[in-house]
Amino acid sequence: MQKKRPGMGPAKGRRLALFLAVSTLSGVVLAGIALPGVGMVGMAAKGAAGKFDSIPANLKRPPLSERTTILDADGDLIASVYSRDRTVVPLQDISPYMQQAIIAIEDARFYEHGAIDLKGILRALNKNARSGEVTEGASTLTQQYVKNVFVEEAGDDAAKFAQATQQTAGRKIRELKYAIQVEEELGKKKILENYLNITFFGQQAYGIEAASQRYFSTPAKKLKLEQAAMLAGVVQSPTYFDPTAFPERAEKRRNTVLGRMVASGDITRDRAEKAKRAPLGLKVKKPRNGCITAVKGAGFFCDYVRNVFLTDPVFGKSREERAKLWNRGGLTVRTTLDPAAQSSVQGSIKEYVHRTDQVATAVTLVEPGTGRILAMGQSRPYGFGRNESQINYSVDQKMGGSNFGFPVGSTFKPFVAAAALEEGRPATQTYSSPYSMSYPSPIKTCSPGTPWVNGAGADLRNELASEKGPYALKQAMAMSVNTYFVQMLADIGLCPVVKTTDKLGLKVGNGKKLLAEPSSLTLGSEGMSPLTMASAYAAFANRGTYCTPVAIGSVTTAAGRKLRVPKSTCERAMSERTADTVNSLLKDVVSDAGTGRTAGLSGRDNAGKTGTTDGRKNAWFVGYTPNLSGAVWVGSPTQQVKMFNITIGDRYKAKVFGGDVPGSVWRQAMTGALADKDAPDFNRLHIPDPPKPDPSEEEGDGNGEGGDREPGTGSTDGGTGEFED
Repeated sequence: MQKKRPGMGPAKGRRLALFLAVSTLSGVVLAGIALPGVGMVGMAAKGAAGKFDSIPANLKRPPLSERTTILDADGDLIASVYSRDRTVVPLQDISPYMQQAIIAIEDARFYEHGAIDLKGILRALNKNARSGEVTEGASTLTQQYVKNVFVEEAGDDAAKFAQATQQTAGRKIRELKYAIQVEEELGKKKILENYLNITFFGQQAYGIEAASQRYFSTPAKKLKLEQAAMLAGVVQSPTYFDPTAFPERAEKRRNTVLGRMVASGDITRDRAEKAKRAPLGLKVKKPRNGCITAVKGAGFFCDYVRNVFLTDPVFGKSREERAKLWNRGGLTVRTTLDPAAQSSVQGSIKEYVHRTDQVATAVTLVEPGTGRILAMGQSRPYGFGRNESQINYSVDQKMGGSNFGFPVGSTFKPFVAAAALEEGRPATQTYSSPYSMSYPSPIKTCSPGTPWVNGAGADLRNELASEKGPYALKQAMAMSVNTYFVQMLADIGLCPVVKTTDKLGLKVGNGKKLLAEPSSLTLGSEGMSPLTMASAYAAFANRGTYCTPVAIGSVTTAAGRKLRVPKSTCERAMSERTADTVNSLLKDVVSDAGTGRTAGLSGRDNAGKTGTTDGRKNAWFVGYTPNLSGAVWVGSPTQQVKMFNITIGDRYKAKVFGGDVPGSVWRQAMTGALADKDAPDFNRLHIPDPPKPDPSEEEGDGNGEGGDREPGTGSTDGGTGEFED
């Protein structure tokens, strides 16, 4: 019995025999067809066989890159993103005309030969020899498919792309071996389907479905004869035959395809002549790729979703692995974005802050108890043009936001109050709260024996000279009295505030921890993002439980497989009683006596806090109901604009208050987002009113620089000398 060579099975033997036959016939004529300079004979059959035998046996066919669809919570389209605009479709969803046309023009004997067309090789060799140059190729549809697999695998890697397309005998030999394998494994119908889904048709369209939609705004299954013929003709040179740039070339090429279809017996000559007389009939859809195409102003949310995908380990161990999955595409990403809330946010922004204003605004809405981001928008649209931006002012730097976030001013004070309440201070806690004072020194820190010391002798003050205590917590919060909260911090120490803010996910926009210093941990001197602030305040609404923000609800692959997605982690940050007390305090802020009275909502329980910073470079309103939390920032992204004597949204402002522009944006955004939603109540605690001040007490001269007092409120949202409210 004859012994078999190791690893030399029958299938492998047949493939090698076939290859040797071709090599003997033509001296590996592919080198002569594609590379005349190599010589007509090229290499010996023995050497070719050695090369052939050394090629790995299996062709790896990675999943085709496709477009990824990003949807809102209702399943409606936000945007499509892709590295390759492709939608894979089965052969039954491709017009028979298209199948016939591509075979007629690219490989008329496709169903008659195997992986290699010997007649085609000899015909091309003869024609090229007579012309003295390469005028005809001999690659079968199967070989072209194999080449496209290597091109697809190369992706955007220039070196791999060059290797996949280089005109060498070695590449042709490799394609030959894999073409034989593919023919044996897949069969003709599957090869045709794969080819039509992988090949490039120009205008950023990969695969027949994307091409049909791009050029004719119709699905591939509905392509007419003349449309199919034009698309088949484009494949040879998508740039040269681009019908949008060179319609005459495209029409001539289409007619050539129709002639080949007649020769192949697919259509009659009369049918072809009728099709030739038809105009190209283009109905071009411009490529719409990326978050810049997002609807309802959701470009920044779309970009945030992309950054979540690229940074969260749930989608892959390394950024490279996650990027590969994202670029491969074919995903359906259903997000948490609520279309009604997003529309309300965009409408509110448009009403109060214009894209051409000196300052900008950013708004984020979060659902308490779930961490779901329901809306995210800003006044400067997502883009590259004038008065546009690609910086997402709502999020941290890591996720595409500003370098440091924006100083939050007195919106930080509720965190100090929460820490004090957790330390056992009563809701009626009173401090002397003078008009001005030096920062207390020393103040205990989280490091025993290493207190914070006011070595520079820094001091602070309230907005007006009339603001001098004693004050109780309820009044101090409503009026945003700076000295009160600095005294509270000195009383409990820095560490309880640090622990509270850590539990609430508070960090600087660059990802670093907040400085353990009085100005940072009372008066909000450090920068944070609207998403960070909305999520932290949502813990008050959720009776003390903080939930990390999430933007993705589900991810499904093109094959229908569900991927794991990041989940919100909810942990208790404070007792229910502390949260209920803070809610009662902040409800008074939006009452007639508070700094946020113009922001208050009608017909439902709501609470919030205003904030401005030194020079009125930033103004904030952060507020919530039991079922929705929102943060609004207004200011200059470069921190160069002081908001005095300024026009914002066509409204002149002598100076900007947290309860004014940000509060107005918040009120309208929340009102629309909550329309037709339940209106639950807070679990309020009664906090006794402080004793009324002596009316004979001197009012003061009212010479403070800034603050969040609005005309007629009788209250102010403090000044510090360095950072105002």
